[in-house]
Amino acid sequence: MKRTSLKGYIIRNTKVVLDRDLAEMYGVKAIRLREHVKRNLERFPPHFMFQLSDEETEFMVSQNAIPSRQHLGGTLPYAFSEHGILMLAKANARPALLISTLSSGYFSDTCVTRSH
Repeated sequence: MKRTSLKGYIIRNTKVVLDRDLAEMYGVKAIRLREHVKRNLERFPPHFMFQLSDEETEFMVSQNAIPSRQHLGGTLPYAFSEHGILMLAKANARPALLISTLSSGYFSDTCVTRSH
């Protein structure tokens, strides 16, 4: 079995994973993950998930944390804290995959970005 790891970032003083990386892990398109979140916004308070601003996204591109805005599908990405990731896992058909990745210490490989 291939081990999948998530890229973690520190944004707004919170350790997060971007929606695109989570979608890749689940084997779905990022737009589908974002649609799911938008249909269930009440489950994702700001400390679970937030959308990056234009400035934050451009900063990540300038620091090579992400290759380009097009890499994100041309939209502003959502960032999920550990709580938000667990909430996604509850709604996904494969929660064990995500939970095992979380427990393996994915935040230890975290990139630091500018916080607001």
